[in-house]
Amino acid sequence: MDNDLNVTYITFDGHVEVQKYRYLYFLIIFTAYILVICSNSTIVCIIVINKSLHEPMYIFIAALLINSVLFSNAIYPKLLIDFLSEQQIISYSACLFQWFIYYTLGGSEYFLLSVMAYDRYVSICQPLQYHTIMRKTTVNILLILAWLLPACQFSVGPLLIANKKLCYFILEGIICNSTINKLHCVPSTVQNIYGLILFVGSVPLPVLFILFTYTRIFIVTYQSSREVRRKAAQTCLPHLLVLINFSCLMSYDVLLARLETDFPKTVRLIMSLQLVIYHPLFNPIIYGIKMKEIYKHLKRLFLKVKALKTE
Repeated sequence: MDNDLNVTYITFDGHVEVQKYRYLYFLIIFTAYILVICSNSTIVCIIVINKSLHEPMYIFIAALLINSVLFSNAIYPKLLIDFLSEQQIISYSACLFQWFIYYTLGGSEYFLLSVMAYDRYVSICQPLQYHTIMRKTTVNILLILAWLLPACQFSVGPLLIANKKLCYFILEGIICNSTINKLHCVPSTVQNIYGLILFVGSVPLPVLFILFTYTRIFIVTYQSSREVRRKAAQTCLPHLLVLINFSCLMSYDVLLARLETDFPKTVRLIMSLQLVIYHPLFNPIIYGIKMKEIYKHLKRLFLKVKALKTE
């Protein structure tokens, strides 16, 4: 704690031999950061530029990729600074803000995946009503809610613990997540109850809703022709892969905060890096390769770039 400025600082203790491998860490994270920004932004630009992709399904994909960029911008710059600093510290207020952004965008991810599942459900199970239900106004409202609703929900958490007394100032991690609750002298019962309610509303309920919609889709397509099954698989499989990937990574974050298990520091670091590197890169790769229309425009873009280089 800095008494002169009355600022409380938290020390990140999740790095492994950062003094020895600081430049290697920096190079890996910086390269990943550039790849995340470029890959996600490229597909978003393709969707924005091509009017044939101005459909709800692709608009939601663009929103999901924008969410990945926002998440990376909230995490990567601080990581890069920490790798080159003698001390890996952050002010308590900045830590709470990073916590807020981290979980708000995580909640937005599940909301968007739920909306995408509903979009596929209406398209496949109620095709005649699709354009009536998924109107432009409806899509815009869902996009606004995807970021506004989680922001309102997760803003309560930092407010509940902002003035709580800290007895510990070392955080076992490299980013500010729910493990910050372990720094408080007295655990907050209200915070724990509210956190549990948020968890149920943000993870299990959306996942169950997505599984329900895809079960209905599976039943309908199973009774349809092979062509319908093929088209359904092309559009639904990428969403399911992203959902499974994100849920597996987020389950580690939940277990880390709720269980008292002492994970080895190296395991904590690897899992944390997977969450901040692997997932933001996984989304554009999956949608760029598995979504036929996006892949077609992506391939055309690369051919144009290649042609310009050869001239």
